[in-house]
Amino acid sequence: MTSCGGGTVGFMWVLGTQYNQIGGFKIDNFTGNLTGTVGSPYSSGGTNPVMLALKSGGRYLYVLNGGNSTTAGNIALFSVGGDGVLSYQQSYSSQGTSPVWIATDSTGNYLFVLDQKAPDYNADATKGTIDLNGSITAFSLDPNTGRPSLITNAQVKDANGTQLTYFEVGNHPTQMRASSSCIYTLDSGDQTIFPYALSSSNGQLTQPTNSTLALPTTNATSVNVNGSYIYVTDAGSTTGGTGTILPYTAGSNCSLSTVNTGSVPNLSGASYPFQTISTTDNFLYVLNHSTQNTNFTNSSVSAFNIISNGSLTPVGDNLNPYSVGSGPVCMAIDPTAQYLYTSDSASNTVTGKRISHKTGALSALDRGSTFPTVGSPTCFVISSFTGY
Repeated sequence: MTSCGGGTVGFMWVLGTQYNQIGGFKIDNFTGNLTGTVGSPYSSGGTNPVMLALKSGGRYLYVLNGGNSTTAGNIALFSVGGDGVLSYQQSYSSQGTSPVWIATDSTGNYLFVLDQKAPDYNADATKGTIDLNGSITAFSLDPNTGRPSLITNAQVKDANGTQLTYFEVGNHPTQMRASSSCIYTLDSGDQTIFPYALSSSNGQLTQPTNSTLALPTTNATSVNVNGSYIYVTDAGSTTGGTGTILPYTAGSNCSLSTVNTGSVPNLSGASYPFQTISTTDNFLYVLNHSTQNTNFTNSSVSAFNIISNGSLTPVGDNLNPYSVGSGPVCMAIDPTAQYLYTSDSASNTVTGKRISHKTGALSALDRGSTFPTVGSPTCFVISSFTGY
């Protein structure tokens, strides 16, 4: 007996806010094609799902539901069964409100949730002092069940002498990225990067001295970690323009230093850079949302070469930037680094592209590159673990 299929190389789970659902897919190794998993779509376990994260090993999935004016946000825990099927386990709460981001550390021992409003947000307004900062809630993860347990802040106490249950960050945080020893949050309220040093032994977060970085940006949209380099995207004007990418090097105590070449202009024809992702072949891909309004005619992915000092040069391909579905909001690469995918909020699709390991160029998949998913997709995650 013979066959010509590539088998399943990974599972993909895509969030959809329209019906509070999760779309489950299998990724074909040979074609990059997506096919639905059994029972998909699944309930997100809450309202307004915005972000999700996997525990290393791929057995547990955490979905961050942002909530709305009448329903609080939560963290829904799912176990991942055979063929990528999700089973809801339990929900948990972060310490602040308006959760926007969730991430695990590289060991899979800890989970971090970013809230735009810390528990003491605006608490002292009547006294003339207003705290508009966000916060990170840290959890340790049970290795057998995946269940999170709250980690208290060992460095800071409240007015009653009790250890805080959160770690405060800057004004109006929107994103958070974890490296092996640091966590960086992007604070859009004051255009800063707020770092914490991460202890691998207990999950404690410690703010390094004088390490908050003021960005030379007007509309920073993302921060991403690529080894010793950190890339920040700046969309610039909300009404147009290509935007820029700012490379930094990560130093001791989670400090950041500007790469000598400075900011890199996005490609002509691209607009509103929203996220970056990189490969081990030293290619950087920039997701271009197009604009903040309903006109998504320039939705695309820009491709760059990462030079030895962290600087960027465009991939030499006359199709670069590469067109994707309308209003993309999230981007990921499969475990074999053959395929790049985007979730497209305005067209309710996932778009797939094949990656050239030689040049970094992107091309259409052999059997169609567009796959319908659950309504108004936000972010998604890909698991490499298929041997359940």
